[in-house]
Amino acid sequence: MAVLRTSKIDLHVNGDGAYAYLAEPDDDAKHPGVVLIQEWWGIEPHIQDLAHKLAAEGFVVAVPDLYHGKIAMEPDDAMRSVMMIRGNVDKAANEIIGALKTVQELPNVDPKKIGLIGFCIGGFMTYTVASRYPDLAAVIPFYGGGYDPTPEEVAKVNAPVLAFYGSQDTSVPPEQIQKIEQLYKNAGKDFTVKVYDAGHAFLNPAHGMGNEAAAAEAWPLAVNFLKDHLR
Repeated sequence: MAVLRTSKIDLHVNGDGAYAYLAEPDDDAKHPGVVLIQEWWGIEPHIQDLAHKLAAEGFVVAVPDLYHGKIAMEPDDAMRSVMMIRGNVDKAANEIIGALKTVQELPNVDPKKIGLIGFCIGGFMTYTVASRYPDLAAVIPFYGGGYDPTPEEVAKVNAPVLAFYGSQDTSVPPEQIQKIEQLYKNAGKDFTVKVYDAGHAFLNPAHGMGNEAAAAEAWPLAVNFLKDHLR
């Protein structure tokens, strides 16, 4: 893997304590920027690993810590943390937007339009923020449950979207995937959906229903989508 450097950066939103985990190539070159949004567990090793993989591909990657240092260790704890986000979506969105703005201002990030990718609750927030932040070049939600947009929200999404789902994911019924796809198509948006014979969190072998075949195809597609739209 390429040589990387990691750090934490303050986001200066929502008062004190908002920060992002930053992974970037260890060089002086300019790189495209990406904000990656966590699953419901928090910034656990799997999420850090994904950030490192993107950094090794040549991206500057910021992961806003929506739990402010906490990592959920079991499903009930994760559910409580997720419900706090869903109960205050605006606060979480502000921190993600803060991360987007912070990455855009980094001297080693160019072009200034950046990508947004998220998983699980992060997939939901990826969709949500995409309708609130126009300066995006690529949007990639993975298994974003609970997303039920209005036509007005869809109309505000400017960037191309590549959405991933698992057909065995009970949190996102097939009819909901079809509804989302139809809303985007009706709005004339650049929207591509990929559905795999897999469960929720199929990219995460430690939590969820890790599926090697689905992950082996989906992750390179996501990386290439970012490269195509950010370079």
